[in-house]
Amino acid sequence: MTENNNSPSTLQDVSRRELRDLVRSQLQALLEQNDLQGAKAILVPVQPADIAEAIEGLPEAMQAIAFRLLSKGEAIEVYEYLDSSIQQALIEEFKRQDVLDIVDQMSPDDRVRLFDELPAKIVNRLLEQLSPTERQATAQLLGYEPGTAGRIMTPELISFKEGFTVTQALERIRRLANVTETIYYLYVTDNARRLTGTLSLRDLVTSQPTQTIGEIMTREAVFIYTDTDQEEVARVIQRYDFLAVPVVDREQRLVGIVTVDDVIDIIQEETTEDIYALGGGVQSGGDNYFQSDLLTIARKRVVWLLVLLLTNTVTGTIIKSQEGLLQQVVSLAAFIPLLTGTGGNVGAQSSTVVIRGMNTDEIRAMGEYQVILREGIAGLMLGTMLGSIATVWAYFLQGNLAVAISVGVSLIAISVLASVSGSALPFLFRFLRLDPALMSAPFITTAVDVAGVLIYFNLARLILRL
Repeated sequence: MTENNNSPSTLQDVSRRELRDLVRSQLQALLEQNDLQGAKAILVPVQPADIAEAIEGLPEAMQAIAFRLLSKGEAIEVYEYLDSSIQQALIEEFKRQDVLDIVDQMSPDDRVRLFDELPAKIVNRLLEQLSPTERQATAQLLGYEPGTAGRIMTPELISFKEGFTVTQALERIRRLANVTETIYYLYVTDNARRLTGTLSLRDLVTSQPTQTIGEIMTREAVFIYTDTDQEEVARVIQRYDFLAVPVVDREQRLVGIVTVDDVIDIIQEETTEDIYALGGGVQSGGDNYFQSDLLTIARKRVVWLLVLLLTNTVTGTIIKSQEGLLQQVVSLAAFIPLLTGTGGNVGAQSSTVVIRGMNTDEIRAMGEYQVILREGIAGLMLGTMLGSIATVWAYFLQGNLAVAISVGVSLIAISVLASVSGSALPFLFRFLRLDPALMSAPFITTAVDVAGVLIYFNLARLILRL
Protein backbone atom coordinates (compact mmCIF):
# COMPACT_ATOMS: atom_id res chain seq x y z
CA MET A 1 0.00 0.00 0.00
CA THR A 2 1.48 3.33 -1.04
CA GLU A 3 1.63 5.98 1.67
CA ASN A 4 -0.04 9.24 0.77
CA ASN A 5 2.14 12.15 1.96
CA ASN A 6 -0.36 14.82 0.93
CA SER A 7 -2.01 15.35 4.30
CA PRO A 8 -5.04 17.69 4.50
CA SER A 9 -3.02 20.31 6.40
CA THR A 10 -0.25 20.25 3.75
CA LEU A 11 -2.77 20.58 0.94
CA GLN A 12 -4.48 23.44 2.78
CA ASP A 13 -1.15 25.24 3.22
CA VAL A 14 -0.39 24.87 -0.47
CA SER A 15 -3.85 26.06 -1.50
CA ARG A 16 -3.70 29.10 0.76
CA ARG A 17 -0.25 29.94 -0.54
CA GLU A 18 -1.52 29.66 -4.10
CA LEU A 19 -4.54 31.80 -3.19
CA ARG A 20 -2.35 34.57 -1.79
CA ASP A 21 -0.10 34.49 -4.86
CA LEU A 22 -3.14 34.56 -7.14
CA VAL A 23 -4.73 37.49 -5.29
CA ARG A 24 -1.47 39.45 -5.35
CA SER A 25 -0.83 38.87 -9.07
CA GLN A 26 -4.43 39.69 -10.06
CA LEU A 27 -4.51 42.73 -7.80
CA GLN A 28 -1.29 44.05 -9.31
CA ALA A 29 -2.52 43.43 -12.85
CA LEU A 30 -5.82 45.27 -12.21
CA LEU A 31 -4.04 48.22 -10.57
CA GLU A 32 -1.65 48.46 -13.50
CA GLN A 33 -4.73 48.68 -15.75
CA ASN A 34 -6.23 51.28 -13.40
CA ASP A 35 -9.28 49.00 -12.91
CA LEU A 36 -10.00 50.02 -9.31
CA GLN A 37 -13.50 48.49 -9.22
CA GLY A 38 -12.16 45.13 -10.37
CA ALA A 39 -9.35 45.30 -7.84
CA LYS A 40 -11.82 46.10 -5.07
CA ALA A 41 -14.09 43.22 -6.10
CA ILE A 42 -11.42 40.50 -5.89
CA LEU A 43 -10.55 41.53 -2.30
CA VAL A 44 -14.11 41.12 -0.99
CA PRO A 45 -14.00 37.34 -0.22
CA VAL A 46 -10.34 37.33 0.93
CA GLN A 47 -9.33 37.04 4.60
CA PRO A 48 -7.66 40.15 6.17
CA ALA A 49 -4.37 38.31 6.80
CA ASP A 50 -4.22 37.21 3.15
CA ILE A 51 -5.07 40.73 1.93
CA ALA A 52 -2.23 42.11 4.06
CA GLU A 53 0.24 39.64 2.57
CA ALA A 54 -0.99 40.45 -0.96
CA ILE A 55 -0.49 44.18 -0.33
CA GLU A 56 3.01 43.54 1.06
CA GLY A 57 3.91 41.77 -2.18
CA LEU A 58 2.90 44.74 -4.36
CA PRO A 59 5.31 47.38 -5.64
CA GLU A 60 5.66 50.20 -3.09
CA ALA A 61 3.77 52.69 -5.25
CA MET A 62 0.70 50.41 -5.38
CA GLN A 63 0.46 49.54 -1.70
CA ALA A 64 -1.32 52.73 -0.61
CA ILE A 65 -3.70 52.53 -3.60
CA ALA A 66 -4.66 48.93 -2.80
CA PHE A 67 -5.17 49.77 0.87
CA ARG A 68 -7.50 52.65 0.03
CA LEU A 69 -9.79 50.22 -1.82
CA LEU A 70 -10.76 48.60 1.49
CA SER A 71 -13.74 49.66 3.53
CA LYS A 72 -13.05 51.25 6.90
CA GLY A 73 -13.78 48.04 8.81
CA GLU A 74 -11.61 45.95 6.49
CA ALA A 75 -8.81 48.52 6.59
CA ILE A 76 -8.63 48.38 10.39
CA GLU A 77 -8.33 44.57 10.38
CA VAL A 78 -5.86 44.41 7.49
CA TYR A 79 -3.68 47.20 8.92
CA GLU A 80 -2.95 45.19 12.06
CA TYR A 81 -1.53 42.32 9.95
CA LEU A 82 0.81 44.50 7.87
CA ASP A 83 4.55 44.66 8.45
CA SER A 84 5.57 47.66 10.58
CA SER A 85 7.59 49.21 7.75
CA ILE A 86 4.53 49.20 5.47
CA GLN A 87 2.34 50.56 8.28
CA GLN A 88 4.72 53.51 8.58
CA ALA A 89 4.77 54.07 4.82
CA LEU A 90 0.97 54.08 4.68
CA ILE A 91 0.75 56.57 7.53
CA GLU A 92 2.87 59.00 5.55
CA GLU A 93 0.57 58.54 2.54
CA PHE A 94 -2.74 58.98 4.38
CA LYS A 95 -4.55 62.15 5.22
CA ARG A 96 -4.63 62.93 8.92
CA GLN A 97 -8.27 61.88 9.37
CA ASP A 98 -7.72 58.61 7.53
CA VAL A 99 -4.92 57.73 9.91
CA LEU A 100 -6.88 58.77 12.96
CA ASP A 101 -9.90 56.63 12.05
CA ILE A 102 -7.78 53.52 11.64
CA VAL A 103 -5.50 54.04 14.64
CA ASP A 104 -8.40 54.94 16.95
CA GLN A 105 -10.16 51.66 16.15
CA MET A 106 -7.11 49.46 16.70
CA SER A 107 -6.84 47.43 19.88
CA PRO A 108 -4.56 49.17 22.43
CA ASP A 109 -1.80 46.53 22.32
CA ASP A 110 -1.63 46.59 18.51
CA ARG A 111 -1.66 50.40 18.58
CA VAL A 112 1.26 50.47 21.03
CA ARG A 113 3.20 48.03 18.84
CA LEU A 114 2.70 50.43 15.93
CA PHE A 115 3.70 53.47 18.00
CA ASP A 116 6.92 51.72 19.04
CA GLU A 117 7.96 51.73 15.38
CA LEU A 118 6.99 55.34 14.58
CA PRO A 119 8.98 58.54 15.14
CA ALA A 120 8.13 60.29 18.42
CA LYS A 121 6.77 63.35 16.58
CA ILE A 122 4.14 61.30 14.74
CA VAL A 123 3.25 59.34 17.89
CA ASN A 124 2.62 62.54 19.86
CA ARG A 125 0.45 63.94 17.09
CA LEU A 126 -1.63 60.77 16.87
CA LEU A 127 -1.97 60.50 20.65
CA GLU A 128 -3.37 64.01 20.87
CA GLN A 129 -6.12 63.17 18.40
CA LEU A 130 -7.25 59.85 19.88
CA SER A 131 -10.50 59.72 21.79
CA PRO A 132 -10.00 60.25 25.56
CA THR A 133 -10.63 56.57 26.36
CA GLU A 134 -8.22 55.27 23.73
CA ARG A 135 -5.62 57.90 24.61
CA GLN A 136 -5.69 56.87 28.25
CA ALA A 137 -5.43 53.15 27.41
CA THR A 138 -2.54 53.74 25.02
CA ALA A 139 -0.65 56.05 27.39
CA GLN A 140 -1.01 53.44 30.13
CA LEU A 141 0.65 50.73 28.00
CA LEU A 142 3.36 53.09 26.74
CA GLY A 143 4.26 53.76 30.37
CA TYR A 144 5.55 50.21 30.84
CA GLU A 145 9.02 49.04 29.85
CA PRO A 146 9.36 47.52 26.36
CA GLY A 147 9.48 43.73 26.39
CA THR A 148 7.30 43.39 29.50
CA ALA A 149 3.77 42.07 30.00
CA GLY A 150 2.49 45.59 30.65
CA ARG A 151 3.67 46.74 27.23
CA ILE A 152 2.01 43.91 25.28
CA MET A 153 -1.21 43.47 27.28
CA THR A 154 -4.61 44.84 26.39
CA PRO A 155 -6.87 46.46 29.00
CA GLU A 156 -9.95 45.32 27.06
CA LEU A 157 -11.38 42.51 29.19
CA ILE A 158 -14.54 41.52 31.06
CA SER A 159 -14.52 41.24 34.84
CA PHE A 160 -17.20 40.48 37.43
CA LYS A 161 -17.78 40.71 41.15
CA GLU A 162 -18.39 37.51 43.10
CA GLY A 163 -21.96 38.52 43.87
CA PHE A 164 -23.04 38.60 40.21
CA THR A 165 -25.48 35.90 39.18
CA VAL A 166 -24.96 33.86 36.01
CA THR A 167 -27.81 35.77 34.34
CA GLN A 168 -26.25 39.13 35.20
CA ALA A 169 -22.85 37.94 33.98
CA LEU A 170 -24.22 36.77 30.63
CA GLU A 171 -25.99 40.08 30.15
CA ARG A 172 -22.74 41.92 30.87
CA ILE A 173 -20.91 39.77 28.30
CA ARG A 174 -23.52 40.57 25.63
CA ARG A 175 -23.14 44.27 26.36
CA LEU A 176 -19.31 44.34 26.32
CA ALA A 177 -18.47 41.60 23.79
CA ASN A 178 -17.76 44.06 20.97
CA VAL A 179 -15.26 46.10 22.98
CA THR A 180 -13.23 43.34 24.60
CA GLU A 181 -10.33 41.30 23.25
CA THR A 182 -11.75 37.89 24.20
CA ILE A 183 -14.78 36.53 26.05
CA TYR A 184 -13.60 32.95 26.54
CA TYR A 185 -11.79 33.75 29.79
CA LEU A 186 -13.50 35.94 32.39
CA TYR A 187 -12.04 37.44 35.55
CA VAL A 188 -13.36 38.08 39.05
CA THR A 189 -12.24 41.03 41.17
CA ASP A 190 -13.12 42.55 44.52
CA ASN A 191 -14.15 46.17 45.10
CA ALA A 192 -10.50 47.31 44.86
CA ARG A 193 -10.13 45.53 41.46
CA ARG A 194 -7.81 42.93 43.00
CA LEU A 195 -7.93 39.64 41.11
CA THR A 196 -9.67 36.96 43.18
CA GLY A 197 -10.37 34.28 40.56
CA THR A 198 -11.08 33.27 36.98
CA LEU A 199 -13.99 31.76 35.11
CA SER A 200 -14.32 30.16 31.68
CA LEU A 201 -17.22 30.95 29.39
CA ARG A 202 -17.96 27.21 29.26
CA ASP A 203 -18.44 27.03 33.05
CA LEU A 204 -20.60 30.13 32.96
CA VAL A 205 -23.06 28.98 30.29
CA THR A 206 -23.41 25.49 31.83
CA SER A 207 -24.25 26.84 35.30
CA GLN A 208 -27.70 27.55 36.70
CA PRO A 209 -28.98 31.11 36.05
CA THR A 210 -29.36 31.85 39.76
CA GLN A 211 -25.89 30.69 40.81
CA THR A 212 -23.40 33.39 41.76
CA ILE A 213 -19.96 33.88 40.22
CA GLY A 214 -18.38 33.20 43.60
CA GLU A 215 -19.89 29.70 43.61
CA ILE A 216 -18.54 28.60 40.23
CA MET A 217 -15.27 30.51 39.77
CA THR A 218 -11.74 29.12 40.17
CA ARG A 219 -9.99 30.91 43.02
CA GLU A 220 -6.42 29.66 42.37
CA ALA A 221 -5.79 32.03 39.48
CA VAL A 222 -2.57 31.94 37.48
CA PHE A 223 -1.44 35.48 36.70
CA ILE A 224 1.61 37.53 35.71
CA TYR A 225 2.84 40.95 36.78
CA THR A 226 3.09 44.02 34.58
CA ASP A 227 6.91 43.89 34.73
CA THR A 228 7.16 40.19 33.84
CA ASP A 229 9.43 39.65 30.82
CA GLN A 230 7.52 38.85 27.64
CA GLU A 231 9.41 35.58 27.19
CA GLU A 232 8.21 34.43 30.61
CA VAL A 233 4.67 35.43 29.60
CA ALA A 234 4.96 33.18 26.55
CA ARG A 235 6.18 30.30 28.72
CA VAL A 236 3.25 30.70 31.16
CA ILE A 237 0.65 30.62 28.37
CA GLN A 238 2.40 27.67 26.75
CA ARG A 239 2.72 25.77 30.06
CA TYR A 240 -0.96 26.11 31.01
CA ASP A 241 -2.44 26.07 27.48
CA PHE A 242 -4.19 29.40 28.09
CA LEU A 243 -5.90 31.50 25.46
CA ALA A 244 -5.18 34.51 27.69
CA VAL A 245 -3.46 35.22 31.00
CA PRO A 246 -4.41 38.03 33.42
CA VAL A 247 -1.91 40.78 34.22
CA VAL A 248 -1.84 42.43 37.66
CA ASP A 249 0.18 45.22 39.24
CA ARG A 250 2.15 44.84 42.46
CA GLU A 251 -1.02 45.46 44.51
CA GLN A 252 -2.68 42.50 42.72
CA ARG A 253 -5.05 44.83 40.84
CA LEU A 254 -6.22 43.48 37.50
CA VAL A 255 -5.00 45.80 34.74
CA GLY A 256 -5.16 43.73 31.55
CA ILE A 257 -4.68 40.43 29.76
CA VAL A 258 -2.15 39.02 27.30
CA THR A 259 -3.73 36.86 24.61
CA VAL A 260 -2.27 33.88 22.80
CA ASP A 261 -2.08 35.71 19.44
CA ASP A 262 0.30 38.23 21.01
CA VAL A 263 2.36 35.38 22.47
CA ILE A 264 2.73 33.78 19.03
CA ASP A 265 4.14 37.09 17.77
CA ILE A 266 6.53 37.21 20.76
CA ILE A 267 7.77 33.66 20.18
CA GLN A 268 8.35 34.38 16.50
CA GLU A 269 10.14 37.64 17.31
CA GLU A 270 12.38 36.13 20.00
CA THR A 271 13.17 33.05 17.91
CA THR A 272 14.05 35.23 14.92
CA GLU A 273 16.38 37.36 17.06
CA ASP A 274 18.12 34.28 18.45
CA ILE A 275 18.55 32.67 15.04
CA TYR A 276 19.95 35.89 13.58
CA ALA A 277 22.33 36.21 16.53
CA LEU A 278 23.47 32.59 16.35
CA GLY A 279 24.09 33.09 12.64
CA GLY A 280 27.02 35.37 13.42
CA GLY A 281 25.91 38.34 15.48
CA VAL A 282 23.22 39.65 13.13
CA GLN A 283 20.85 41.89 15.10
CA SER A 284 17.43 42.28 13.54
CA GLY A 285 16.29 45.05 15.87
CA GLY A 286 12.71 43.92 15.33
CA ASP A 287 12.76 44.88 11.65
CA ASN A 288 12.16 42.56 8.73
CA TYR A 289 15.70 41.64 7.70
CA PHE A 290 14.91 41.34 3.99
CA GLN A 291 13.13 44.70 3.91
CA SER A 292 15.90 46.57 5.73
CA ASP A 293 18.34 48.90 4.03
CA LEU A 294 21.46 47.06 2.82
CA LEU A 295 23.78 49.66 4.33
CA THR A 296 22.13 49.18 7.74
CA ILE A 297 22.44 45.40 7.41
CA ALA A 298 26.11 45.64 6.46
CA ARG A 299 26.79 47.94 9.43
CA LYS A 300 25.21 45.46 11.84
CA ARG A 301 27.01 42.45 10.42
CA VAL A 302 30.45 43.96 10.03
CA VAL A 303 31.04 44.36 13.79
CA TRP A 304 31.26 40.66 14.54
CA LEU A 305 33.00 39.93 11.26
CA LEU A 306 35.72 42.34 12.38
CA VAL A 307 35.95 40.42 15.67
CA LEU A 308 36.43 37.20 13.72
CA LEU A 309 38.95 38.92 11.45
CA LEU A 310 41.01 39.98 14.45
CA THR A 311 40.71 36.44 15.84
CA ASN A 312 42.13 34.99 12.65
CA THR A 313 44.96 37.53 12.88
CA VAL A 314 45.81 36.25 16.39
CA THR A 315 45.63 32.67 15.15
CA GLY A 316 47.91 33.57 12.26
CA THR A 317 50.40 35.13 14.66
CA ILE A 318 50.48 31.94 16.74
CA ILE A 319 51.05 29.83 13.62
CA LYS A 320 53.85 32.17 12.54
CA SER A 321 55.51 31.76 15.96
CA GLN A 322 55.68 28.01 15.30
CA GLU A 323 57.65 28.30 12.05
CA GLY A 324 60.49 26.20 13.44
CA LEU A 325 58.18 23.29 14.23
CA LEU A 326 56.39 23.56 10.89
CA GLN A 327 59.68 23.60 8.99
CA GLN A 328 60.67 20.34 10.66
CA VAL A 329 57.23 18.69 10.14
CA VAL A 330 55.52 20.50 7.29
CA SER A 331 52.59 18.08 7.25
CA LEU A 332 51.32 19.49 10.56
CA ALA A 333 50.11 22.61 8.75
CA ALA A 334 47.71 20.61 6.58
CA PHE A 335 45.50 19.69 9.55
CA ILE A 336 45.08 23.13 11.16
CA PRO A 337 41.84 23.95 9.24
CA LEU A 338 40.43 20.51 10.07
CA LEU A 339 41.02 20.97 13.81
CA THR A 340 39.79 24.56 14.14
CA GLY A 341 36.80 23.97 11.84
CA THR A 342 35.68 20.84 13.72
CA GLY A 343 36.17 22.56 17.07
CA GLY A 344 34.09 25.52 15.92
CA ASN A 345 31.27 23.22 14.83
CA VAL A 346 31.29 21.32 18.14
CA GLY A 347 31.23 24.60 20.09
CA ALA A 348 28.40 25.96 17.97
CA GLN A 349 26.35 22.82 18.61
CA SER A 350 26.84 23.10 22.37
CA SER A 351 26.01 26.81 22.51
CA THR A 352 22.92 26.29 20.35
CA VAL A 353 21.39 23.60 22.57
CA VAL A 354 22.24 25.51 25.77
CA ILE A 355 20.79 28.80 24.49
CA ARG A 356 17.67 26.99 23.32
CA GLY A 357 17.40 25.33 26.73
CA MET A 358 17.67 28.76 28.38
CA ASN A 359 14.84 30.11 26.26
CA THR A 360 12.54 27.16 26.94
CA ASP A 361 13.53 26.72 30.60
CA GLU A 362 14.39 23.06 29.91
CA ILE A 363 17.72 23.29 31.76
CA ARG A 364 16.57 25.21 34.84
CA ALA A 365 16.24 22.06 36.96
CA MET A 366 19.70 20.75 35.97
CA GLY A 367 21.80 23.69 37.08
CA GLU A 368 24.64 25.39 35.25
CA TYR A 369 27.49 23.13 36.39
CA GLN A 370 25.59 19.96 35.51
CA VAL A 371 24.85 21.29 32.02
CA ILE A 372 28.51 22.22 31.44
CA LEU A 373 29.68 18.83 32.76
CA ARG A 374 27.19 17.03 30.53
CA GLU A 375 28.38 18.94 27.46
CA GLY A 376 32.01 18.35 28.41
CA ILE A 377 31.39 14.58 28.52
CA ALA A 378 29.54 14.82 25.20
CA GLY A 379 32.56 16.68 23.78
CA LEU A 380 34.87 13.90 25.01
CA MET A 381 32.72 11.24 23.36
CA LEU A 382 32.50 13.22 20.10
CA GLY A 383 36.22 13.97 20.16
CA THR A 384 37.06 10.29 20.68
CA MET A 385 34.94 9.23 17.72
CA LEU A 386 36.13 12.02 15.45
CA GLY A 387 39.73 11.76 16.69
CA SER A 388 39.88 8.03 15.86
CA ILE A 389 38.69 8.71 12.34
CA ALA A 390 41.03 11.69 11.96
CA THR A 391 44.02 9.61 13.14
CA VAL A 392 43.41 6.94 10.51
CA TRP A 393 42.80 9.57 7.83
CA ALA A 394 45.93 11.58 8.74
CA TYR A 395 48.07 8.44 8.66
CA PHE A 396 46.60 7.46 5.28
CA LEU A 397 47.41 10.91 3.88
CA GLN A 398 50.86 11.48 5.40
CA GLY A 399 52.14 8.06 6.37
CA ASN A 400 53.51 9.48 9.63
CA LEU A 401 52.09 7.78 12.73
CA ALA A 402 53.31 10.45 15.17
CA VAL A 403 51.66 13.23 13.16
CA ALA A 404 48.44 11.18 12.91
CA ILE A 405 48.39 10.62 16.67
CA SER A 406 49.02 14.35 17.25
CA VAL A 407 46.01 15.19 15.08
CA GLY A 408 43.74 12.63 16.80
CA VAL A 409 44.67 13.56 20.37
CA SER A 410 44.41 17.28 19.57
CA LEU A 411 40.96 16.79 18.12
CA ILE A 412 39.82 15.10 21.33
CA ALA A 413 41.19 17.96 23.47
CA ILE A 414 39.76 20.65 21.17
CA SER A 415 36.31 18.98 21.15
CA VAL A 416 36.21 18.97 24.95
CA LEU A 417 37.35 22.60 25.04
CA ALA A 418 34.76 23.61 22.44
CA SER A 419 31.91 21.82 24.24
CA VAL A 420 32.81 23.34 27.61
CA SER A 421 33.22 26.82 26.08
CA GLY A 422 30.02 26.51 24.06
CA SER A 423 27.99 25.56 27.14
CA ALA A 424 29.68 27.86 29.68
CA LEU A 425 29.82 31.13 27.73
CA PRO A 426 26.01 31.53 27.39
CA PHE A 427 25.70 31.28 31.19
CA LEU A 428 28.51 33.80 31.65
CA PHE A 429 26.94 36.31 29.27
CA ARG A 430 23.52 35.90 30.87
CA PHE A 431 25.11 36.60 34.27
CA LEU A 432 26.67 39.77 32.79
CA ARG A 433 23.20 40.74 31.42
CA LEU A 434 24.36 40.37 27.82
CA ASP A 435 22.50 38.49 25.08
CA PRO A 436 23.90 34.90 25.15
CA ALA A 437 22.86 34.24 21.54
CA LEU A 438 24.51 37.41 20.24
CA MET A 439 27.73 37.18 22.24
CA SER A 440 28.48 33.45 22.23
CA ALA A 441 29.23 32.78 18.53
CA PRO A 442 32.25 35.10 18.09
CA PHE A 443 33.73 34.29 21.49
CA ILE A 444 33.42 30.54 20.95
CA THR A 445 35.18 30.93 17.61
CA THR A 446 37.91 32.96 19.32
CA ALA A 447 38.43 30.41 22.09
CA VAL A 448 38.50 27.42 19.75
CA ASP A 449 40.75 29.00 17.13
CA VAL A 450 43.35 30.44 19.50
CA ALA A 451 43.37 27.73 22.17
CA GLY A 452 42.94 24.96 19.61
CA VAL A 453 46.04 25.95 17.66
CA LEU A 454 48.07 26.23 20.88
CA ILE A 455 46.88 22.80 22.02
CA TYR A 456 47.73 21.27 18.64
CA PHE A 457 51.27 22.60 18.45
CA ASN A 458 52.13 21.79 22.07
CA LEU A 459 50.79 18.24 21.79
CA ALA A 460 52.66 17.82 18.50
CA ARG A 461 55.93 18.92 20.15
CA LEU A 462 55.33 16.48 22.99
CA ILE A 463 54.43 13.51 20.80
CA LEU A 464 57.07 14.22 18.14
CA ARG A 465 59.64 15.03 20.89
CA LEU A 466 60.74 18.26 19.20
